[in-house]
Amino acid sequence: MSLITRRRRSRPLIAVSIAVAAVSAVALTVALTVTTYDDTSPRAARAEASGSVAGNVDCRQAKCVALSFDGGPSPTTPGLLDILEREGLHATFFVQGKGHIAKYPDILRRISDEGHEIGNHTWNHRRLTDLDEDDIRRELTSTQDAIEKIIGVRPVLMRPPEGRTNRKVAKICRDLKLAQVLWSVTAKDYETTDSALITKRVLDQTHRDGIILLHDLHKGTVPAVPGVIKELKQRGYTIVTVSQLLAPAKPQPGMVYRP
Repeated sequence: MSLITRRRRSRPLIAVSIAVAAVSAVALTVALTVTTYDDTSPRAARAEASGSVAGNVDCRQAKCVALSFDGGPSPTTPGLLDILEREGLHATFFVQGKGHIAKYPDILRRISDEGHEIGNHTWNHRRLTDLDEDDIRRELTSTQDAIEKIIGVRPVLMRPPEGRTNRKVAKICRDLKLAQVLWSVTAKDYETTDSALITKRVLDQTHRDGIILLHDLHKGTVPAVPGVIKELKQRGYTIVTVSQLLAPAKPQPGMVYRP
C-alpha cells in the first residue's frame, strides 16, 4: 500500500474524531449548564457588602462560626434549646415538614420565640436534584407554608437534603426567595451515638467562618453540644447564626453559601 493510499484512508478517521470531539464538547457544555450554580462563601459575601451590622457581633472582626441543626423539631430539641439558652447562644434550625413541623408545632414556636433562626429543610427530605420542578417547588413551599402558619414568617434560608443542588434547584429557590446554605463541618452524627466522637469530629474540622452541621434528632448529638460550645469558646470562637455570619450581607435568593 502506497503512502498516498494510507493518507487518503486516514481522512475519514480524522473527520470522525473531529465529530466525536465536537459532540463531547456540546455534551460538556450542556452538563455544565445543568449542574452549575452561583455560589459564594460567607467571607466573600461580607467583603462585597457595606454598611453596619445589627446586634453586638460583627464577624468582620470577630472569629465567628455558625452553628446549625437539621431535621427537627423533635423530642430532643427542647433539651438543646435549654443548653443554648443557658449559654446565651442562638443557632440556625433547618426544620423538616413531615413528622417534624407537623408533629411538634409547639417546639417550632419555642425555637422562634427564643430568637433562633429558622430555615427550610423540605417537607419529605427528598433529594431535590432527583425531582422535577413541580416536586421541588412542592417540597419547599409546603414547608414554607407550614412554618409561616405556626410562627408568622417565611424563612429566607434553606438547606438542600444531602447538600445536593443544581441550577434547577437554584432557579426555584430564587423564585421562592430562598438562599441555599451548605456547610464546612459535619460530625456525621447520623451514623454514631458516641457523643465524644461527635465532639471530636466537630472540633477537628472547625475553622473561622465555617458552618457546623449537626442533627438535633439523633441520640448522641445534644449531649455533645455543651462540650462543643465550651471548647469553641476556649479557642476564641464567637458562635452565631448563619445570617449573623453573612452580615452585613443579606442572603440572596438562589445563591449557594458554602464556607
